[in-house]
Amino acid sequence: MPSGVGEAVIDFGAHPGSNEASVAVTGQSEISPTSNAEAYVSADDTTTDHTASDHRYFAAFVGLSCSAPSGTSFTIHARSVEKLTGQFKVRWVWSD
Repeated sequence: MPSGVGEAVIDFGAHPGSNEASVAVTGQSEISPTSNAEAYVSADDTTTDHTASDHRYFAAFVGLSCSAPSGTSFTIHARSVEKLTGQFKVRWVWSD
C-alpha cells in the first residue's frame, strides 16, 4: 500500500524542446531515505499543452525514474531519445 501519492507536471520547455526534464516532489514529511518512489503516466491525463492521446504516446517515448528520497523530497527525471516540448502530467507513489 502506498504511503504517498500525487501528481506533478514535468516541463520540457518551448520549441525546440529538450530530451530531459525533471520535477521535484516536496513536502513529503513521512518519507525516509529507505522509501521507494515511482513515477508513471496515466493514459487519460491532460495538460494545457497535451491531450490524453499525447499522454498515451508519452509513455512510449519517455523513461521515468525517481531519485532516492532526501529529506522530505525526491525528484522525478524524464528522458527521451526525441526532443519533446511543453508540459506533461506524471503521477507518483512512494512507500516504505
